[in-house]
Amino acid sequence: MSDLHIRPGDPAEIDTVEALLRGASAWLASRGIDQWQYPPHSDRIKAALEQGVCFLAFKDGEPVATLQIDNFADPEFWTPADGPTSALYVHRMAVSRGAAGVGIGRELLDWAAARAAAQGKRWLRLDAWKDNPGLQRYYEDMGFKLVRIIDLPHRRSGALFQRPTTEATHPSP
Repeated sequence: MSDLHIRPGDPAEIDTVEALLRGASAWLASRGIDQWQYPPHSDRIKAALEQGVCFLAFKDGEPVATLQIDNFADPEFWTPADGPTSALYVHRMAVSRGAAGVGIGRELLDWAAARAAAQGKRWLRLDAWKDNPGLQRYYEDMGFKLVRIIDLPHRRSGALFQRPTTEATHPSP
């Protein structure tokens, strides 16, 4: 691992988390991708910060990324047959554009997998935007396998991915 420092965010840092998410949203929009083109869900972010499941990553003392990792298996996506309690779930992961391209996302996902393994979880799971093939390839490159795509008319997300928590970390390309 590099000198990336990951810790739970403090509720007072909601502006930092939202700024990272807004930055990711603006970058996606600049590439013609309509993912996350809404104001951040402040109520959900605040609750995650208060519960200690929203994390910030720092490099050289500056916030460079955020992610939420928790036990919430969205019931519209993950069924009882999936064994929802056998996993931790990644939500709202974003890396600042100034820190992009140096493996921070990979480090965050490896850290999340190790955290899940330490809690006795078999899987690290996430759902991704159904019509963002670049993002789906990214997760596949990070060792995730596509479980299935759920096509609900009221949800843009629904590409379900999982990765075993026992899988060794992936070397940087």
